[in-house]
Amino acid sequence: MSEPISLGLDTFGDVTRGADGQLKPMDQVLRDVVEEAAYADELGIDFIGLGEHHRPDFAISAPEIVLAAIAGRTKRIHLGTAVTVLSTDDPVRVFQRFSTLNAVSNGRAEVILGRGSFTESYPLFGYELQDYDQLFEEKLDLFARLARDQRVTWSGQTRTGLKDQVVYPTLGPAGLTTWVGVGGSPESVVRVVRQDLQLMLAIIGGDPRRFAPYVDLYERACAQLGRPRRPVGIHSPGHVAATDEEAREQLWPHYREMFGRIGAERGWPPVTKDKYIAEIEHGSLYVGSPDTVARKIASAVRALNVQRFDLKYATGPMPHETLMEGLRHYGEKVIPMVREMLAEAPVTA
Repeated sequence: MSEPISLGLDTFGDVTRGADGQLKPMDQVLRDVVEEAAYADELGIDFIGLGEHHRPDFAISAPEIVLAAIAGRTKRIHLGTAVTVLSTDDPVRVFQRFSTLNAVSNGRAEVILGRGSFTESYPLFGYELQDYDQLFEEKLDLFARLARDQRVTWSGQTRTGLKDQVVYPTLGPAGLTTWVGVGGSPESVVRVVRQDLQLMLAIIGGDPRRFAPYVDLYERACAQLGRPRRPVGIHSPGHVAATDEEAREQLWPHYREMFGRIGAERGWPPVTKDKYIAEIEHGSLYVGSPDTVARKIASAVRALNVQRFDLKYATGPMPHETLMEGLRHYGEKVIPMVREMLAEAPVTA
């Protein structure tokens, strides 16, 4: 069965630099994110995902609030997270926020659940990192039941149990599209199938084809557990400009600044421009002209047999105006090119 490709966007609300070269205040960054999403809707882009973080370099800590503001400014674009850090939240409240967003947006909400790639939320909300696995396992189980069943009975060790509980507002007949963000562990892939949710692969480095075994595992697990094969998606960073050279030079200082900061925290070696270029040419950094980026997206979609691609369009403190121009190239040029390329050689699930 051939399924149409869905092409979306993700952002963490990276704190950007203004015309004076200074970092913008977070309130302005959040308003800029709303403008970027409204422009993406005008361009016909399928999805906008906002990542949850609790750090000084990212402005979005309550994505559902920003998504509600976006819902009021848009008509068709689907609205979600990238990701919601379920481990340090209450699944009941997450469900309520998204069922509310789904209602006010006329069924356009999608939630992408995950553990998150940073740990700041654990001490902030009173959780222990030693409970990392149990927190996510139990909370994902509860959320999956809330999304699937109107009345829920559940018990676990990480929160109070529920008995024949209805959680409001309830979902309409179409339900709530629920993805799980996975960074590349077999156990996580099988967990997604077991809960009958949708798999979103976070591919942020290296050749995307190295994730093919995970897609194969997903399909084998669906067959063995008797689950339907649902759409699979990938999320990767990138930037589009008029030419390859312009795109590379625009992104490089911001990429270097962000990865230099995070690398210093994690003990990584400094990022070099040679490594940056190698990631563009051989890895999962989708940077270049519309033609270059479109060809790379189409190649990854075919290689992994996926039905969704989300471009993380903001990396580091790149100015809002440059981001908007990148969105224009993505919506007006990249997306039509990708659809045309895939129509010539469709992905078959």
